[in-house]
Amino acid sequence: MSDADRHTPFEGRTLLLVSTNYAPELTGIGPYAAQLAEHWAASGAETHVLTGMPHYPSWRTEAGYRGVWRVTEKRAGVTVHRRRHYVPSRQSALRRAAFEATVLGHGLLGPPLPRPPDAVISQLPSLAGGVIGARLARRRNVPYIPVVQDLMGAAAAQSGIRGGGRAATVASTAERYALRGAALVGVIHETFVPRVTAYGVDPGRIRLVPNWSHVQAPSADRARTRAGLGWSEGAPVVLHSGNMGLKQGLEVLVDAARLAPGIRFVLMGDGNQRAALLERAAGLRNLDFLPSAASEEFTDILAAADVLAVTQRASVLDMSVPSKLTSYFVSGRPVVASVADGGGTAQEIHRSGAGILVAPEDPAALLSAVRKLVETPAEADRLGANGPRYVARHLSREAGLARFDALLTEVLADAQGRPRR
Repeated sequence: MSDADRHTPFEGRTLLLVSTNYAPELTGIGPYAAQLAEHWAASGAETHVLTGMPHYPSWRTEAGYRGVWRVTEKRAGVTVHRRRHYVPSRQSALRRAAFEATVLGHGLLGPPLPRPPDAVISQLPSLAGGVIGARLARRRNVPYIPVVQDLMGAAAAQSGIRGGGRAATVASTAERYALRGAALVGVIHETFVPRVTAYGVDPGRIRLVPNWSHVQAPSADRARTRAGLGWSEGAPVVLHSGNMGLKQGLEVLVDAARLAPGIRFVLMGDGNQRAALLERAAGLRNLDFLPSAASEEFTDILAAADVLAVTQRASVLDMSVPSKLTSYFVSGRPVVASVADGGGTAQEIHRSGAGILVAPEDPAALLSAVRKLVETPAEADRLGANGPRYVARHLSREAGLARFDALLTEVLADAQGRPRR
């Protein structure tokens, strides 16, 4: 039985999803936005997406979209409306503001739809996406549902970016506007609830819609994958995958590599801090930089490592759960999380039992945890095996999409019979 046969609750509906990130981006928010929109399209809805040009995590517009101002595509049954925007190769408060301003300026008119949408859903961040979603919904007098993947107000204050305090004030104003008028607000982790309520949102209008694991389980022979990557069986491998940004604080891995020449460290991905990390790592023979992996080999590479690392700067108490963590759990390898306790990542490490939590920005503490796992392979295997079990119980795609279906169904039911302008 096809997905469309099983799920047809939105037959005849028109839905608009606003998300600055979308497929073909393979990491971050993009895959979740794409799978959600494709699911609704398969469920019978005429689904439209208003998005930007693919640019994440490299922060470079993909070659096929450079110089393009606007384009409409059809992807897996979804009509995707792309608008050009500025892409900063380096992060500062001013450059981020320019990014958001161009997303906002090119998106406020909205895409040409054959009829008004029945609901508008947006992903936060970006700030512009939240404001665009709220404005388009109010213009059409239809329900608006923001989904909080992260909140830029707190992130800007903690980022270490010059001008972050001023940026935090602007971001908080935009977030308050995007959230207060929503029919319901989705949050991907309960740690966001206090911050959302602080913006004046009634706690009774907040719904938990956790992200799911959007990657396939590893299937390749592990020894063959390691050999293809040049990783010998005798040298332990610590791998970080994903965005190389300021918030990640990946300097801790570079410094740990300098302390442990017998352990291979691998940074796989891209981001605006990649060049700075390369410079910091000059002369280190046990530190490799790899490009982002293709989707078909991504989890095979994760599973080929001995330890998977997730890191954040000490000043960041991140309420969100990075998408890499759900992928890590699928791989079946143990995780060392160099993050502040109390945030979303730390809570997921505790709940899953799939890794070890250490203090952020502490290379010695990180190395101690890695060595413990390397020297006790039975313990490493035990922790690693907890990841797939946790995914099966709590982070399956089916469960995640069902929560979004329930959120949308509730909003549409509440809006039934409400007059439109």
